Amino acid sequence: MNNPLKALPVFANETEEREFWETHDSSEYVDWTKARKVVLPNLKPTTKTISLRLPQHLLDSIKVAANARDVPYQSLIKVWLQEKLHGI
Repeated sequence: MNNPLKALPVFANETEEREFWETHDSSEYVDWTKARKVVLPNLKPTTKTISLRLPQHLLDSIKVAANARDVPYQSLIKVWLQEKLHGI
């Protein structure tokens, strides 16, 4: 980085900081070449409730398969979707 970094301002609150970063480029204040990847293992992914219409016979079959595996049918659907998405 050729240009010297600007000093980080002091913010009175989170709202003020958010407004600042919405209008400023962080590369003028942070040397991103020194950044490291971080793993946050305890974070849970955000979920969103959806409505999915299935034929009754399909839902019944899914419930039977879930019962055989001793897992909730909604969890089994999520596993199957994830596997299909990643080509497993």
